[in-house]
Amino acid sequence: MKAIEITAFGAPEVLRAGERDAPVAGAGELLIRVAACGVNRPDVLQRTGNYPVPPGASDIPGLEVAGVIESGDASAMAQAGFKVGDRVCALVAGGGYAELCVAPVGQCLPVPQGLSDVQAASLPETFFTVWSNVFDRGRLQPGETLLIQGGSSGIGVTAIQMAKALGATVIVTAGSDDKCAACLALGADHAINYKTSDFAEEAKKLTGGLGVNVILDMVAGSYVAREIDCLAEDGRLVIIAVQGGVKSEINAGLVLRRRLTVTGSTLRARPVAFKTAIAQALRKNVWPLIEDGRIKPVIHSTFAAAQAAQAHALMESNQHVGKIVLTW
Repeated sequence: MKAIEITAFGAPEVLRAGERDAPVAGAGELLIRVAACGVNRPDVLQRTGNYPVPPGASDIPGLEVAGVIESGDASAMAQAGFKVGDRVCALVAGGGYAELCVAPVGQCLPVPQGLSDVQAASLPETFFTVWSNVFDRGRLQPGETLLIQGGSSGIGVTAIQMAKALGATVIVTAGSDDKCAACLALGADHAINYKTSDFAEEAKKLTGGLGVNVILDMVAGSYVAREIDCLAEDGRLVIIAVQGGVKSEINAGLVLRRRLTVTGSTLRARPVAFKTAIAQALRKNVWPLIEDGRIKPVIHSTFAAAQAAQAHALMESNQHVGKIVLTW
């Protein structure tokens, strides 16, 4: 099969098309003929040598795919309601940038009715991440306020729509007025240009001084202290990336007085059973919202798989709004 390989750690140009042996589905797995695969920030980190591949995972980048079931564990597929020839999208621990990809059956979901392969490939990584962190760890409830750092990212556009559909008020930050406008068009209630305004002060103003209930943070670093300052009582800060650095200095007194929770997670190395539970929650709670049109995939650009280097360069430019997808 054809695959996109990381030939050395470095700039986007280290991504090159190559040939690999086709993977074989084992117990509890199925083999997908990939039509499209999503590009995500962890792929960039892996390419630069900053995101080690979990034990047992493919060294081929790519954490989400969409395509057709080619073969697999017949018993596991039947139990999940799948059969050969079905269109599915899947979260994988690696191997997505290839013509064929193995996925645990529990991490596969049917392509929502009406969606293309490109749209379906944009779903798993961000939808699994947002559900796990905003709704499971962050315990966001209807009527609460969510602050999303980086609202125009793939994670951001997913979190905006999911939180709004499930009854929350949404505030986002973004790095330009155009990106703020794009977030508002997707349903965000308020958008803050973090380059021209202090997001913590603005968030407090927008909530009448009460603060926000949940923050989804992909920055960390110096942001953490400001985020703690704008959390409401019993607020929850969920950190899912550290683009601003791993060290933070906080006011522990605020954590005590306001009974705050600071938490975080990574998804790639978690066990199949954990990810299967997220898939089941998505299928029950979110897939109907996609099929009703209340949540829509946001695709910024598509590239042929052989143009993976250009896709990564766009990702690193931070000029995109929504997802970047490779097609085969």
